[in-house]
Amino acid sequence: RLNPRPKRPPRGPGLLARKRQPLKPLESLATAAHQALQGGHQQAAAHALQVSLGMIRTKRRLQLVGKAQPGKATAQLAHVALSDRRTELGKSLYEQAVSGSALNSSVGRSVRWNYGWDLYRAGEPQRALEQWQKLIGGWPSTPGWQPPTLALALWKLDRRAEAVAWYAAAVRTEPQQWSSAASYPQLLPDWREEDRALLAEVLAAWQANPPAWP
Repeated sequence: RLNPRPKRPPRGPGLLARKRQPLKPLESLATAAHQALQGGHQQAAAHALQVSLGMIRTKRRLQLVGKAQPGKATAQLAHVALSDRRTELGKSLYEQAVSGSALNSSVGRSVRWNYGWDLYRAGEPQRALEQWQKLIGGWPSTPGWQPPTLALALWKLDRRAEAVAWYAAAVRTEPQQWSSAASYPQLLPDWREEDRALLAEVLAAWQANPPAWP
C-alpha cells in the first residue's frame, strides 16, 4: 500500500499575498482621481484626470524619442508634473532621468539644466544651483547661459559678490549683450519678468562696482 501523500502546510496570507509594487505616476494619478470621486470631490477628481491626460499625451508625443532617449522623455513628464505643482512626483521623475543619463552626454546636460529651472521656479534656488553647478564648464566651450543663470540663482540666495562675479563673466564674453537690461527680453525670452528684473539688480551692482579681472 502506498503511503498517503503528506499534507501540505496551510498557506498563510503572507505566502499568497504578492509583493506590493510602488505605483507608477499615471497609476498614482488614477488612484487619486478614484479616491476623490469616492469622497465626493468632483473638482479634485477632474483635475487629477486632466493631469493624467496631459501626461499621457506628452508620453505619446515622446514615445519615439523615449525609445532612444528615455531620460529625455522622463524629464518631459517631470516638467509636466512640476508645472502642475505635483512637486514630489516631478522630483521623483527628474531623479530617474538624472540617474539614467550621463552627465557628459547632451541628454544628461539638458535634463539637469531643465531640472534646475523647474526647481528654481518651484522656489528652491539652492537645489537649482546645485544642478546647474554640475554643468559648469562644458564642452567644447562654456555655454552662454551659464554666467547669467548662475548670477540669478546666487543673487536670489543673497550671495551677492559671487553673483556679480558671474555677471562680469557674461559681460566680458558678450559686452554688447549684457551691458544693458534693455536686451533682456530678446536674450532671455523664456524667463519670467520677475527673473529678468532680478538679473537687472545684478547688472546694477556690477555697474556700480565692477570686479577687477586679473
